[in-house]
Amino acid sequence: MNKKELTETDIRTKFITPALVGADCSKWNVMTQLREEVYFTKGRVIVRGKSVKRGEAKKADYLLYYKPGIPIAVVEAKDNNHTVGAGMQQALEYAEILDVPFAYSSNGDAFLEHDRTGTGGAVEKEIPLDQFPAPDDLWARYRAAKGFNASQDVVATQDYHDDGSGKTPRYYQLIAINRTVEAIARGENRILLVMATGTGKTYTAFQIIWRLWKSGANKRILFLVDRNILADQTKTNDFKPFGKAMTKITNRTVDKAFEIYLCLYQAVTGVEEEQNIYKQFSPDFFDLVIIDECHRGSAAADANWRKILEYFSSATQIGLTATPKETKDVSNIEYFGDPLYTYSLRQGISDGFLAPYKVVRIGLDKDLDGWRPDAGQVDKYGQVIEDREYNDRDFDRNLILEKRTELVAAKVTEFLMATDRYAKTIIFCENIDHAERMRQAMVNANPDLAAANNKYIMRITGDNEEGKAQLDNFIDPESTYPVIATTSQLMSTGVDAQTCHLIVLDKRINSMTEFKQIIGRGTRINEDYNKFFFTIMDFKRATALFADPAFDGDPVQIYEPGPEETPVPPDEPPEGRDDEPPVDVIIDYDPPIDGGTPGSRPTKYVVNDVNVFVVTERVQYMDENGKLITESLKDYSRKTVLGAFASLDEFLTVWNDAERKQAILDELAAKGVFLDELAEQVGRDYDAFDLICHVAFDQPPLTRKERAERVKKRNIFGKYGDAARAVLDALLQKYADSGIKSVESLEILKVDPLTAFGTPVEIISIFGGKQEYLAAVRELETALYQKAA
Repeated sequence: MNKKELTETDIRTKFITPALVGADCSKWNVMTQLREEVYFTKGRVIVRGKSVKRGEAKKADYLLYYKPGIPIAVVEAKDNNHTVGAGMQQALEYAEILDVPFAYSSNGDAFLEHDRTGTGGAVEKEIPLDQFPAPDDLWARYRAAKGFNASQDVVATQDYHDDGSGKTPRYYQLIAINRTVEAIARGENRILLVMATGTGKTYTAFQIIWRLWKSGANKRILFLVDRNILADQTKTNDFKPFGKAMTKITNRTVDKAFEIYLCLYQAVTGVEEEQNIYKQFSPDFFDLVIIDECHRGSAAADANWRKILEYFSSATQIGLTATPKETKDVSNIEYFGDPLYTYSLRQGISDGFLAPYKVVRIGLDKDLDGWRPDAGQVDKYGQVIEDREYNDRDFDRNLILEKRTELVAAKVTEFLMATDRYAKTIIFCENIDHAERMRQAMVNANPDLAAANNKYIMRITGDNEEGKAQLDNFIDPESTYPVIATTSQLMSTGVDAQTCHLIVLDKRINSMTEFKQIIGRGTRINEDYNKFFFTIMDFKRATALFADPAFDGDPVQIYEPGPEETPVPPDEPPEGRDDEPPVDVIIDYDPPIDGGTPGSRPTKYVVNDVNVFVVTERVQYMDENGKLITESLKDYSRKTVLGAFASLDEFLTVWNDAERKQAILDELAAKGVFLDELAEQVGRDYDAFDLICHVAFDQPPLTRKERAERVKKRNIFGKYGDAARAVLDALLQKYADSGIKSVESLEILKVDPLTAFGTPVEIISIFGGKQEYLAAVRELETALYQKAA
């Protein structure tokens, strides 16, 4: 056997895997400790116009686990034409992402080890194939580097919960869980985890609690939330395995017979001392307190959460948040310390676990220019309107312009009619009154569907029991209704709306914390329901916060349509705020309106005779690295192709040498060059080759039909028999109809008119075998692309 002739797969099968398993199968267990070709990201969702594709997912050749859920080493393999250490840089990149202490590279001759703990003497050393360390050896080195004693080791190696369904934590969840469990095992008692909305904070918290509970490190645990729906979702979903050991504190009654307590913090605190029922527990009752969404209350020194935390100060405390708060007055980090682990919105989008989004920015004339009433002008109810300049700080608070509400409803409806009228939509309003008026306006804008089902549009706010009762149905992907929800605060956090396609912002948002939370309503991906991205329709310039350095997830597209233009972003974008103090509202209510003494003037003016117009609407795409780009799709494609191929000659060389042209097209698509979208703009009759040459290198394009006719005229298939020539003519016709991808696929032999020549096996036999048939296809491709210009 000549090792140099073996593929990488052969090298893995014949040399690397046997070395890992051991001659007597005593090392790494292939069922529980060794995984091959592990995809640990999903691949970024790339959106271009109507097309959605996934970029390339990251894949480790081998991932080694000390125990399930505790990865300890990554191994990258190369064929034997490479050196032993040729895969080390990739192994180190993956080891850093996956937070594993050991990285290895091998070409089948030996292993090169890199010890990331930095405590084992030489950082890199070569190891013979038969001396690859066993699991206990690597764990002993890792344990020594961490300084674990025997009792700490028991906690750090406690099993994960396994429900038998095959569900396992994602790589970033493993990192958060393992780091937290290890930190608590070492005695740390204040921990902050920052994980973007939609990344599974509650499931992560469950596994942390499970492992600490089962290991005996923590026996009584309190899980604090600030929304009732969060407690209910947690109890019935992620925390369900705790069963009878778990309770939810309700009706201000305390039962000390349980071990896991779910609690709405408002249910155990109050203004009066007797309302602080958490004090019915002794200060040392709980070993562990976990605070979900800790940015919303516990960060403030005088908040009720903070009082609970200080009362149970002897307990280990873990703060979970998507948006840590750091202002002059409020600090998560001051209380918990620096985050133990951060998984950002941008990283989640890059990995393909979170949905990217487009932005439609719509500017209304009264919002941008303000409005001043005429002298003595009265409102709808005959009240004289105070003579001053009103702007978007006033609208839907001090002053209601009814035609503004109607215009917003009309633009939202226009978007839904052009895309999908049953796409789940959340409209965020200034307050409950605004949410109710928006509901009415949306009903009037959609009379057919509102009449067909009265739950098509619902107001879901904290004061409305009918609306709140429909919240679970709105969240449920399988429930068609409600489709459109108007709200103010209630749905801004903790609502797991997996199939939300449209988020409408018709409220001022100047808090980065609240902005991220609202964006988080749409960031979940649900492939079963074709939810890969979502759209934000912004009427209040809230998305100006994208420019804030604190924001960590850029949009794929920003679109500002003109007054008469559709609100649906085009496939190709065109060329070419006043700040308020941050606020965080955690309950849904109508804030008081600035005004004089009772009877001096109405709380709100309602104006129904002032017209409102759209004056701006705007789009930007996001490239495969998450950077905003403002140029057209053609310009972006040109830049991307030139980044891969410096000249036309280089592209032609690679194209002509490629056994499969489609592989080149797939690689460009992964970089965001969507040929279907380009064809819509340049011409549907052009081949992918001509689209690339024309857009990137200014070459005059030929249609597929013209290329096929040129080949026929040259009569290059004279050496073949009549049957083979007929097959090649049929392939040429297929190329003219649908392009090079169809010609390269053997599946083409199963469709008309190729089926007239027999089965695929019979057709291939006409050429003398598969290799001869593929050679003929390559000859056909060479003839098609013989001239580039």
